[in-house]
Amino acid sequence: MHRRHLIALAALATAFVSPLALSQSKEIKIAHIYSKTGPLEAYGKQTAVGFMMGLDYATGGTMMVAGKKIVVIEKDDQGKPDQGKSLLAAAYGDDKVDLAVGPTASPVALAMLPVAEEYKKILLVEPAVADSITGDKWNKYIFRTGRNSSQDAISNAVALDKEGVTIATMAQDSAFGRDGIKAFKEAIKKGKLVHEEYLPPATTDFTAGGQRLIDKLKGLPGRKVIFILWAGGNPFKIADMDLKRHGIEIATGGNILPAMVAFKQFPGMEGAAYYYFGIPKNAVNEAMVSRHYSQFKAPPDFFTAGGFSAAMAVVTALKNSKGETGAETLIKTMEGMSFDTPKGKMTFRKEDHQAMQSMYHFKIKVDPAFAWGVPELVREIKAEEMAVPIKNKR
Repeated sequence: MHRRHLIALAALATAFVSPLALSQSKEIKIAHIYSKTGPLEAYGKQTAVGFMMGLDYATGGTMMVAGKKIVVIEKDDQGKPDQGKSLLAAAYGDDKVDLAVGPTASPVALAMLPVAEEYKKILLVEPAVADSITGDKWNKYIFRTGRNSSQDAISNAVALDKEGVTIATMAQDSAFGRDGIKAFKEAIKKGKLVHEEYLPPATTDFTAGGQRLIDKLKGLPGRKVIFILWAGGNPFKIADMDLKRHGIEIATGGNILPAMVAFKQFPGMEGAAYYYFGIPKNAVNEAMVSRHYSQFKAPPDFFTAGGFSAAMAVVTALKNSKGETGAETLIKTMEGMSFDTPKGKMTFRKEDHQAMQSMYHFKIKVDPAFAWGVPELVREIKAEEMAVPIKNKR
């Protein structure tokens, strides 16, 4: 009697456990950790919109891949490295997520990298840009769909590097600024770089730096360009120093639409962009643009494309792995993997898991229909045209 009772209880327990166990195996859990709040909130929100829109598109509206339901858990790192680190540990350890995506800020990403290694789970970095993420701080669990500082800088060098061009640079005195200018400088082959100006990241008065730049360039023959590498703030105030009088132009990379309102003052300005909704011509971009317009009555932005690309990478990897989420399987699947994005095809470079991708050489046009300076495509700079250095020790 007692034994039969135990067997019945065991059977009952099994009956209760198995649907739960079954449902767990039928889910793929993804943590998206980003700046919902904090200094980079605008970037974070765009990424989140793009990521969910991309998952919906890539799964044909089912949110299923390989017969499993995709469940996304969102967490706010507030742009704080310690917060990001503990949220990722909790996601891997407590929430038992299969993989994580994010974060927005590079210092947060750098704090998170060792956590992915400790838990032996994938962290897909989007959109943090510091070179060191896929460089000297990298580990094998890290992949990045976002572009890195070198890709930004090299594409801008490709856009500006012509015989007879003299260039001076102005950047934030930070890892972002110095890494970017180092990569930019290494990519300049035909033009001549005569001065590097580094200013505190929170600078609001650009007069002294601007004057030093003018002094280095004025009176020189040929085309003279100040290349600006800056995040946040308004470094374009140096234009108020009457650069035209000295025949000096400004050049910079692409940016989010609100920041490109300032570009309207500079018709004809050249640079290279990671993304602008009107540039790429492919089915994925068309789908994202039309979905975004119908949902928000506005075009998708810089980081929306990044979030969408991350979703395309995740779903492509899970389709290829037949829903298997073990890190070793995903690493094998994703190394060298190509996937479609709003920017066209991207490929994870085997050596450092950096997504190799096109960038866009643009010229600013003023169009009264748009509040911002419109970047018109001069030409697509293909991934293979950019000698993006491998900086990790594998």
